Amino acid sequence: MAAVALAVLAGFFGWRAFAHHSDDLKPALVTPDMNVHDEFSNDLSARIYRLQRGRDYGNRENRPKLIALTFDDGPYPIFTPLLLDRLHDLGVPATFFLIGRDAQQWPGLARRIEAGGDEIADHTYTHPNLDQESDATVRDEIERGRDALWAIAPDPAERDLMRPPHGRYTLGTLQVAQGLGYRVVLWTDDSGDWRTISSERIQRHMLSYATAPEIVLLHSGKLATIDALPEVVRRFRAAGYRFVTVGELMRQVPADVINHPAHRALGD
Repeated sequence: MAAVALAVLAGFFGWRAFAHHSDDLKPALVTPDMNVHDEFSNDLSARIYRLQRGRDYGNRENRPKLIALTFDDGPYPIFTPLLLDRLHDLGVPATFFLIGRDAQQWPGLARRIEAGGDEIADHTYTHPNLDQESDATVRDEIERGRDALWAIAPDPAERDLMRPPHGRYTLGTLQVAQGLGYRVVLWTDDSGDWRTISSERIQRHMLSYATAPEIVLLHSGKLATIDALPEVVRRFRAAGYRFVTVGELMRQVPADVINHPAHRALGD
C-alpha cells in the first residue's frame, strides 16, 4: 500500500505543480532549452534528493545576493499607483507580471510602469488556470497577453518572460511556453501575500525564507504588501542584497544557480 501511495505521489508531482503548496518541488525558472519532460518525469525520491542537494549547491558564501521583487496581476487603480510611488521612493526596480485584459482596461497605469523603468512581463490575457486548459488555449492566452501589453507599453520582457497564473501548469503548459520562446518565471519564495495577512507577517516571512539569489512572489493589489516594503528593503540591503528586475537577474546569474539558491534567513 505504501509503495502504491508513493507511486501516486510521484505521478502527481510529475504531472503538475500547484502554486503556494509545492514550491520546493518546482524550479524557479524554466528556460526554452530545458528538458521539462525529464525534469517532471523523474520519480519523487529523485526530486527530493535534488532539493536537498540544491540547498547546499555551490559555495553558500559566494552566492549572488540579488533579489527581484515580482508583482502579479493588475494593473489596478489606487493600489498600483501607491505601489509604484513606494517603489520609487525606495529606489527599487521591480518586475510586473500584468494581465493583458486588465492592462487594456487601465492602459495609463501600464504605461506608467514602463515609463518608470520597471519591467513588464506576460501573465496571460484573462488569468485562467493554465493546468486546466488545452495547449491551444494556453498558446492563445500567452500570445494575446503578450500582444495586448506590447500594444500599450512595449517591453522586451513581454516577449521573453511569462508566469502562469497562480503558478499552475502542466508539462504541456511549459512546452507551449518554450515553443513560443518564453522563459517561465516562478519564484524562490512565495511571500504569502495572496492571502489576507498583515504587513508584519509578510515581513517576517520574507526575512525568514530569504534566498540568494531571490525571486519573490508578491501581488500588486495588496495594501499590506505596500506597507511591508520599507522594512523588507531596509533589511535586505543591510544584509548586502541588491534589488534588480528579473531580466537583470537572469543576465547576471545562470538558470541552474537560480533554481538552486542558498537559503539565508535574515530574521531575528
